[in-house]
Amino acid sequence: MENQGFIREITEESIAVCENAETFLQSAMWGEFKSCFGWKSRAFLINWKGREKLPLLAISRVLIPGFSFVYIPWGPQTPPDFSAEEKPKVLCELAVKLKTFFNKKTVFMRFDPPWHGENGVFFSANDAALYLSAGLKKSGASIQPPDTVIVNLTDSTEKILEAMRKTWRHNISLAQKKGVTVKTGGIQELEIFYKLLKETAERDGILVHNYDYYKTLFEKCGRYGLTLRLYTASHEDETIAAIVVLFRGKYATYLYGASSGSKRNLMPSYALQWKAMQDAKEAGCQYYDLFGIPPDNDPNHPMAGLYLFKTGFGGQIIHRPGSWDYPYKPLVYSLFTATENLRKKIRDRKKKR
Repeated sequence: MENQGFIREITEESIAVCENAETFLQSAMWGEFKSCFGWKSRAFLINWKGREKLPLLAISRVLIPGFSFVYIPWGPQTPPDFSAEEKPKVLCELAVKLKTFFNKKTVFMRFDPPWHGENGVFFSANDAALYLSAGLKKSGASIQPPDTVIVNLTDSTEKILEAMRKTWRHNISLAQKKGVTVKTGGIQELEIFYKLLKETAERDGILVHNYDYYKTLFEKCGRYGLTLRLYTASHEDETIAAIVVLFRGKYATYLYGASSGSKRNLMPSYALQWKAMQDAKEAGCQYYDLFGIPPDNDPNHPMAGLYLFKTGFGGQIIHRPGSWDYPYKPLVYSLFTATENLRKKIRDRKKKR
C-alpha cells in the first residue's frame, strides 16, 4: 500500500502510556483488565504527522490455533483535523505499520473508531463506501456499541431534568414516592448484582460474563484509582435493580444493568440512572454515556425497548462507524467472518424470541 503520510513514527511503550487516553477502552486499566481474560495488551505512541504523539492500546488474542487477530477498541485517538475522506486511509496506514509489531500469522486488525457525527448524524452509505474503497471490510458484528446517548452534565440539574421526556421525570418521582431507595456501593455488593444479572440474562436472552469478570474489573479500577460504582435500588429490603457506572475523566459511563422481574412498576431503573447522573455531575464529569442503543427507533428491533428507555433521558444521540477490519490473510479472514456472521444471526434470533 502507498504510504499516506499520516504517521511519522510508531514506538512501543509500557502500558502506563495509555493512562491519559481519552476513553476508558484505550486506558492502561482496560489493557491490564483484558490481559486477565485471554488477551495480550500492548501500548504504542503514534507520532501523527510529526506534530502530536498520542497513545494507542492494541489487544490481541488467538483466533484459531496458529492464527491471531488484533483489536483496537475505540481507537485510534487522532488529531482533530482529519477529514472524513482521510479517516479510512488513516486506519489502513496504521494497520500496515502496526503489523510489523505482531505475529506473522495475524489474520486481521479490527478497529472500533471513536469518531462520530454531531447532532445524531448517521454513518452513511457514502461514508461506508470510503472505508470499503480504502481496503477495509465491515465487521460481521460490532464489538463496542456504535450508537449511544450522551447526557450533557454541564447543564443545570433543572435543565437536565427538563430535557427528559415528561414520563421519565414522572417515573423518577414515582420511584421516590413509592419508597424505592438507591444506595451507592462497590465490589461488596457484587454478588447481589450478579444474581440479578443472571436473572436478567435468562429473561431477556442475553449473554453475560462469569462472576470473576466483573470482580476483576472492580479490582483493576481500584488499582488505577478509578471510581467504579455499583448502585442498587431496593424496596422493603428487597433489591430489585442495580447498575454499574464507571467515572473517568470527563465521562461517566453506564456499563451494566440488571433488574428483578418483580416490582418493575416501581420504576427502580429510572431512579438508578438519575442518582448516577447526579453523582457524576457532582464528581466533575461533564458527560453521562448511556453506552449503547439500537441505531434507530425501529419497533421491530430486538432491543427496541432499550432505545426507548435510554433516549428518554434527553441526551444527544451519536452514531459511530462501528467495527471495521483490515485483513492481512484474506482466505483465513473470509472463513472467520462467515462463522462470525452465522453466530450473529443465531444471537439475533434468540433475542427476538
